Amino acid sequence: MAIVVLLGTLDTKGVEFAFVRDELRNNGCAVILVDVGITGVPQAAADIGRNSVAEAAGVALADLVAGDDRGVAMAAMAGGATRLTDDLYATGRLHCLLSLGGSGGSSIATAAMRALPIGVPKLMVSTIASSDVSAYVGQCDITMMYSVLDVSGLNAVSQRIYANAAAAAAGMAKAFASRTSTAEAKPAVAITMFGVTTPAATTARHWLERQGYEVLVFHANGAGGRAMEKLAADGALAGVLDLTTTELADELVGGAQSAGPHRLEAAGRRGLPQVVTLGALDMVNFGPPSAVPARFADRLFYEHNANVTLMRTTPVECAELGRIIASKLNVARGPVCLFIPRGGVSSIAEPGKVFFDAAADIALIDALTANISPSVEVVTGDAAINDPAFATAMARKLHILIYETRAKHHDQS
Repeated sequence: MAIVVLLGTLDTKGVEFAFVRDELRNNGCAVILVDVGITGVPQAAADIGRNSVAEAAGVALADLVAGDDRGVAMAAMAGGATRLTDDLYATGRLHCLLSLGGSGGSSIATAAMRALPIGVPKLMVSTIASSDVSAYVGQCDITMMYSVLDVSGLNAVSQRIYANAAAAAAGMAKAFASRTSTAEAKPAVAITMFGVTTPAATTARHWLERQGYEVLVFHANGAGGRAMEKLAADGALAGVLDLTTTELADELVGGAQSAGPHRLEAAGRRGLPQVVTLGALDMVNFGPPSAVPARFADRLFYEHNANVTLMRTTPVECAELGRIIASKLNVARGPVCLFIPRGGVSSIAEPGKVFFDAAADIALIDALTANISPSVEVVTGDAAINDPAFATAMARKLHILIYETRAKHHDQS
């Protein structure tokens, strides 16, 4: 039977959670009810009580109550809930995670949801679902459902909404529980892509697909890079072709599409095979021209479209990007190969194109080669990044690294 883990504050919303629990059972699912409340008397019987949640966070519930600090208590319960739901999923007792709440309950529940792998059903019925929920969802596949009313009491409107949520969660849980395949799943690899590196990504994707890989292509627009990093951290990838590392330039210079300071780190920490190149490091991304900060008024710009303005990186910025990339690749725990395309790092940075800048390219490459560890294999070519032969060589190298890594693990086992 599919199992829905129902997580919430039973001291203030126990009646509502009991209603949803009964609806889930009526829809043919088993339910594990987890109480993340802190004070007050639970209004429904939990399968996993609040004391157990606090203990999973390494604290005593009594200490949280005595501390009388709501922020500290919520953070602790979020940590405990995350550890418990991770364990439930790992032991086959979670096929969907469902919760109801306001901003506080949503904060606790979505912390646990974000820790689950992508693809595991997650449904949050929340009072804040009609506003900006990016802080709650992050880069995860959390389904946000607006509660319309506050989660406070049962009535004709709220019962319909909660019943719909229960039916949706039950359907997702059943589908997830029954989703099996007799064939071995294809190994998944990631490719990062931008408009100016699309030809290379397409060539590499087609080559890898012919070798039997499932290829996941991520738009390197900040959110895409963070999503790829999460999948790598979750162990969902066999390898990464980080073809478009442009988000590092946005992080360094202050563009609109940064993926944060930890971009280009998850695969290395996980020990995944990586092939990395310098795609679109010639540019920093902004919105329309009016969104470009005044301090950049004297820089070289290219209007990609009405909503995207590109700014050419300088030799100083490129040198720093080279040092940043080298420092990240040097500490990778798995095999890494760095490809350097001397003919241009994007379709508009080739000789004769608007962002061609030999001094900036030299600064980038020199900083990389001066700082890269001997443990990182470096392949340098005169071609541009979008040259089909260059793209194919990167895909082939990733395939070799994955094969060698698997063979090594087989021998060790």
